[in-house]
Formats: sequence, structure tokens, C-alpha cells
Amino acid sequence: MARVLTPRAEDFPRWYQDLIAKAELADNGPVRGTMVIRPAGYAIWERMQAEMDARIKAAGAQNAYFPLFIPESYLRREAQHVEGFSPELAVVTHGGGKELAEPVVVRPTSETVIGEFMAKWVDSYRDLPLLLNQWANVVRWELRPRVFLRTSEFLWQEGHTAHATEADARDYARKILHEVYEDFLVGVVGIPVLVGRKTAGERFAGATNTLTLEGMMGDGKALQLGTSHELGQNFAKAFEIAYSGPTGGREYAWTTSWGTSTRMLGGMIMCHGDDNGLRVPPRLAPIQAYVMIVKSGDGVAEAAAKIRDALRDAGVRVGFDDRVDTAFGRRAVDAELKGYPVRIEVGPRDLAAGTVTVVRRVDGGKTPTAVPDVVGAVTAALAADQQALHDEALARREANTVDVTNLNDAIEAAATGWARVPWSAVGEQGERKANTQAVTVRCLIRPDGSVPDSETEPDLLAVLARAY
Repeated sequence: MARVLTPRAEDFPRWYQDLIAKAELADNGPVRGTMVIRPAGYAIWERMQAEMDARIKAAGAQNAYFPLFIPESYLRREAQHVEGFSPELAVVTHGGGKELAEPVVVRPTSETVIGEFMAKWVDSYRDLPLLLNQWANVVRWELRPRVFLRTSEFLWQEGHTAHATEADARDYARKILHEVYEDFLVGVVGIPVLVGRKTAGERFAGATNTLTLEGMMGDGKALQLGTSHELGQNFAKAFEIAYSGPTGGREYAWTTSWGTSTRMLGGMIMCHGDDNGLRVPPRLAPIQAYVMIVKSGDGVAEAAAKIRDALRDAGVRVGFDDRVDTAFGRRAVDAELKGYPVRIEVGPRDLAAGTVTVVRRVDGGKTPTAVPDVVGAVTAALAADQQALHDEALARREANTVDVTNLNDAIEAAATGWARVPWSAVGEQGERKANTQAVTVRCLIRPDGSVPDSETEPDLLAVLARAY
């Protein structure tokens, strides 16, 4: 049989594009840089949304919705913010057949429009903290688009909060970082993320501090999977987000913003996929177990349906394939390509012996299993393979991360993986030098791996890598 995908070792970017197309996850949209997310891809995104949304609400934030169009004047109130986004803005100058009195920007992010309304909604310290989140699309005009990773329009959640004190804002930004993003990415997506602090050169436009979660992809490059920003009082002063304190004085609020996007879907593909296709972590998979009829026979359809129903009753998300008019080999390859964690193959020969075949996507193992034992075998496999994907990704990251003592060695190591180097040996000048060679400082961490409070802490380590 001809190979379905370009091997990763041969051409990783081509493998990625092949997989997205052949697993029917997405297509390129009609406008350069846009994408159409197909049902198989959108089902995974829906699972991501549901898991993330539950964690965001548990952190106290409430969902809202804000307009797609933002007056250009709003963005210009926070000069650093608009400067950071200027090259990516999509600006509307005409509407309804007439030139607009003021151009409007298609939202690249919503700090400015949400800041306008926070100023209306916050009056007293009793109104704080104000914790908002929205699920929306944003537009950033990308020069080098790649489906899920960098597109001119993408889907995301963006949280925006206002607090009475700097300490409260800082603590909440970290709460989102760890209890929402890290917990989801590690526990559900199975990606062992490195959590750290961005340098001033990599900080979000208008922020006083940016915290990041970085994942190593299958080719050794880094992918930023989520960020949480402390915005200080920059936006509060620009938009007059102020409140009356307990003693009656007027004070500016401290704000945060934080977001993740459909980039996480691209990260899942590149972190876990193999030469045979997707490997979707069981906790994330829309279909966790795929019951397949190998071919028709007495009682086969009935037995397969009973297995399907028993798995559903046990809380397993189940798919069912009874297309016996299509060759089984072709269907099995397709199921593997789409990354269903477990397949249960039901055929007349196995049933005659009282068994079915349980196939695990992660390691390719095929186990004859007695019909009464199928539910237990499947649930055990799902739990084990969730952990196996995480452990495999962690082992790859550790094997491809080296400790060096100087910038040149760090840049060399970043050609194939990640490098940890003392930040004192890099600094802002060294960071600029690395950037000229397509290497970036992904984040700063303490020697124990924790997140620093400041770039000036002693003994900080910089993590350098090539990145998507």
C-alpha cells in the first residue's frame, strides 16, 4: 500500500500539512491565511473549549461577548499596544457603500474595547475583581500562515480582568497560568509544558509581565501554547478604569489578560502525531473507542452494537463503523490516521471464539479480548495511553534539551532542540543576536524550574529554541 503521509523525519512541515488534509481536520480558506475547520477538527476544538471553559469558570471568570469591530481611536489610546499590533491590523474604511467617518479595526485582541466597558462597569472597590472571558474569533494579518498555528483569522478565548491591587492581579494571572492552562495542557492534551516568564523583548504589547507555556513539538521546535499577562495600570489609565476605595479616594485598577487559541490543536498534532497519523489523547478525543465490524456474519452486527452500548453506558465516547461495503483494511488505515485511541474490531471468526480484537493507537498493540472483558480492557487502555503520550513527549523534551554555559553553544543546540543557558550569559544584546539566527528566548525560569517574579532575579536560566 502506498504511504499515506510524508514521513516526519523526511519533511516535518509537509507531514503536518499532509496530516491535516488527509485526516480531514481543516482546509485552507478562500482568502490567503484563513482556514476552514472541518467537522473532525472542530470536534476536537469543541472538546478543548469544554475542558477549558469549565476551568475558567472554576477560576471565577464569567463569559461575555464584545464586538468584532473596534474604533481605531480605542487602540490609539494605548500607544504601546497599537504599536505592537500595527503590522497585523485589518482596518475597515468603508461600510454600506460609504466611507466611514472613523476607520474601524477588526479585533486583533480585545483589551481596548473591553477596557472601555470596564470603565463603565467599575465604580467602587465593591465591583472588583471583575473577571471576564470571551470565546471569539480574532484577525491578525499573517505574512507566513500555517493552518492552526498562524492564520489571519483564528478562534480563541481571551480573558480580561480588573483588580483593586497589583498583588491580586499578579496572583490571578498566575492562577490562570497554572490552574487553567497548565492543568489542561498537561492533564488533558498530554503536552508537558515548560512554564516561564517572557523577556522584555518577547513581552505582550502593553504588558508589564507575560507568563508563557511552551511545548516541544516532534521536530524539537517550541510552540507557545498560551500566555497570561499582567497589564499593570497601563490600560486602566488609558481607559479610566478607576474605582472609589473604602476611604473614598479614586484609584486606578490593575488589569490582566490571558488567552489560548486553535494553535493548541496544531500543538497536539505536532507533539503526538506519528507517521501513521494523529494520536489524540484519550481525555481529549471526541471518539475514544471506535467499534468496527470487520465483515458481515451471523450475529456480528448485534454483538458490535451491544459492545458499543456497553461502552457508552460506561461513559466512553464511542464511534461505530458498520460500512462492510468498504474494504476493512482501508477503514482501519483511516481510523488510525484519525487517531482514535482504541479500536474494537468485531468479526465472525473472533466472535466464534468468544473474543474481539482491541487495538491501541499509541503503541499499535492488538489484543484478543473476551467479549465480557471489553469494557474493562478499553477503559484501562484509555487511562494508560493518556499517560503514555505525556510520558513519551516528556522523555523527548528531556532528551533534546541541553545545558550550556554560553550563548554560542545555546544557539548551536537550538538547531535541533532546546538549550538552557544562564540568562546572565545572554542578556538583551545576546537575545538580539540569537534572533538574527532564527533562535528566540522562549522564557526565563529559575534553576528549580519555577516561574521567576522578575528578570533581575539571580541565577535565572534562559531557554532558547527555534519556534513556530
